Amino acid sequence: MKLNITEIRKDFPILERETRKGVRVVYLDSTATSQKPLQVIEAMNDYYRRSNANIHRGVHTLAEEATSMYEGAREKIARFINAASAREIIYTRNTTESINLVAYSWARANLKAGDLVVLTEMEHHSNLVPWHMLQMERGIELDFIPVTQDGLLELETYKSLLDRRPKLVSFTHMSNVLGTINPAAEIIRLGHEAGAIVLVDGAQSVPHLQVDIQALDADFYAFSAHKMCGPTGIGILYGKTALLDSMPPFLGGGDMIKEVKLRSFRANTLPHKFEAGTPAIAEAIGFGAAVDYLTGIGMDKIAAHEHEITEYALERLEEIPGVKLFGPSADKKGGVAAFTLEGVHPHDVAQILDQDGIAVRAGHHCAQPLHEKFGIPATSRASFYLYNTKDEVDILVNGLYKVKEMFG
Repeated sequence: MKLNITEIRKDFPILERETRKGVRVVYLDSTATSQKPLQVIEAMNDYYRRSNANIHRGVHTLAEEATSMYEGAREKIARFINAASAREIIYTRNTTESINLVAYSWARANLKAGDLVVLTEMEHHSNLVPWHMLQMERGIELDFIPVTQDGLLELETYKSLLDRRPKLVSFTHMSNVLGTINPAAEIIRLGHEAGAIVLVDGAQSVPHLQVDIQALDADFYAFSAHKMCGPTGIGILYGKTALLDSMPPFLGGGDMIKEVKLRSFRANTLPHKFEAGTPAIAEAIGFGAAVDYLTGIGMDKIAAHEHEITEYALERLEEIPGVKLFGPSADKKGGVAAFTLEGVHPHDVAQILDQDGIAVRAGHHCAQPLHEKFGIPATSRASFYLYNTKDEVDILVNGLYKVKEMFG
């Protein structure tokens, strides 16, 4: 059964907004951040109106309510990705902080000079820079799985890299530029067979695909709320219990301790060991509401809808003379269409489209090495989610014809 997009769009008040008189927003930038349904907005508002208090510290009614909602959201998120336990769900600020947590805690405790970390050429800066920093600090080695011209990973090269016995493999489940959905289960399995720990950047996959963390068998998996109908400022690091138990704390302070003395301390148990200080309580509650919302609709239905929209968008964009698309065919990618328009800078494309209310992203999308791989400084990127329609794709295409006219 297809999604009832008309009803779904009613849940997102921002989609009724006019960016200027008579120009309603056409939001095609969900890869950067998704819009938020009323159910999420109201859940956070309700917490502040009725139950605002700090968590884990008080025995009064408000504190107990806040704690229950905060930890209840953790349970929902664990079920959403099929984690074995909610103790494996660590709240962070975002995917970036989740990856940094692994780099600062696990990696600095386990990697030494000469140890190999395998990444890919399609990584977001969040999964590059922490390892560059560790390379400068520790002298670890970095090597990369190449990307083919059609936007896929060269898995034969990956297998040869595994012959060098890397200690860590870290890769994106879905590219934020190319939309490529990588064969995560196979990459993880091969990494484990070579003795590596495997970290997956799931920022783009969890919002759009049904992710079963136990079936994938990832050691670490990172994602953010704001890309999946939730609020900004909160993300998740999933980690296997044994790994998380073995890791030193990332930050020190309140709530991450079991006992503190003047000259020593004992860290708290999971997951609190990695959650120092007052957390993003309202955001966690909003995250839980977002999970409820997506679960209620059905991730399989969302993925099917996005595939239909993406397939249509790629067909329409290919009709436009001078448009060059990047990434694989629709059957191998998520709801992303990165492109260039001959003779027009991507920033100019985005600015002109904005005059008709069309919101797309322009730039290197925090993936400069990938753009260098394709010999371009930037792309325009339209991205799609459960609330987008084919009519909006048509508006985008008409807008691009207007850009061509303006630039002759």
